[in-house]
Amino acid sequence: MKHIQKIILAKPRGFCAGVERAIEIVERVMQKHGTPIYVKHEIVHNHFVVEDFRRRGVVFIEDPAQAPEEAVLVYSAHGVSKSVRAAATARRQQIYDATCPLVTKVHGEIIRLRAAGLEVIMIGHRGHPEVEGTLGQCNDGVHLVENANDVNLLNIRDADKLAFVTQTTLSVDDTAHLVALLRQRFPNIRAPRKDNICYATQNRQDAVKKMAPHCQVVFVVGSSSSSNSNRLCEVALLAGTIAQLIDSADDIQSSWLDYITTVGVTAGASAPEQLVQEVITRLLLQADDKCIVEEMNGEEEQVVFVVPKSLSREATL
Repeated sequence: MKHIQKIILAKPRGFCAGVERAIEIVERVMQKHGTPIYVKHEIVHNHFVVEDFRRRGVVFIEDPAQAPEEAVLVYSAHGVSKSVRAAATARRQQIYDATCPLVTKVHGEIIRLRAAGLEVIMIGHRGHPEVEGTLGQCNDGVHLVENANDVNLLNIRDADKLAFVTQTTLSVDDTAHLVALLRQRFPNIRAPRKDNICYATQNRQDAVKKMAPHCQVVFVVGSSSSSNSNRLCEVALLAGTIAQLIDSADDIQSSWLDYITTVGVTAGASAPEQLVQEVITRLLLQADDKCIVEEMNGEEEQVVFVVPKSLSREATL
């Protein structure tokens, strides 16, 4: 029996300005140089985006040494460490930097803080490429925390010369909790000039908070490697709603929809809208004939990040 009576779409969802810029940079580099080109790490954390580029001649690597000398190399949206930049320079590789400008801002912030003699605490997920790139902007004096235990174990030289920054794709609520713990232990710790969690991450989390209480299950379209997609699942679960992270419509199991009447759908910041529409089509196969597809009212995002001048339309012709 078909039970679904309403499908609610979160707004905003899907691609953010940083992801759109990174993908556009790879497209224009391919147009300008042909293939193969090389990309340090996945350009964005989405399986379908990466596989599409791979089929078209993009080679994804983790070390500049995996690309030939003088090869064309693109840095992913997550950013890279200074050591990666040095290695690419040593190999005379032609670089295009697709680092999200909001990540670049955090890089600049951590460099300025260290130059001013402050130790820096970064709130983030150990091993995530954005975190590795940010930590790699300095040789020392930067500490990573991802939970309360890490905060308790911090060994700081001077609590009056201390600041914190955050990974851009964190859970807003989890980050606020860790910031509160840091302030409790280090009352004089300096906060970023502006919240490091990106506008798109916050907007998508806010949309899920608004949507989840009206749904019995929320599908988050996004790859398991995507930090912001995983955070969207966590936000739905905290609202008391079942959440499923799916790469595509093919991942949906019919049993998940048994006796479900209202379904929510959103997408991480690196997931294409095409995948969302395919999920809706799949859900409608198990929906009541009178099922309503309704998009929430939400934040209108008008942020645009421009590509480097060397990749302007004129420059790639």
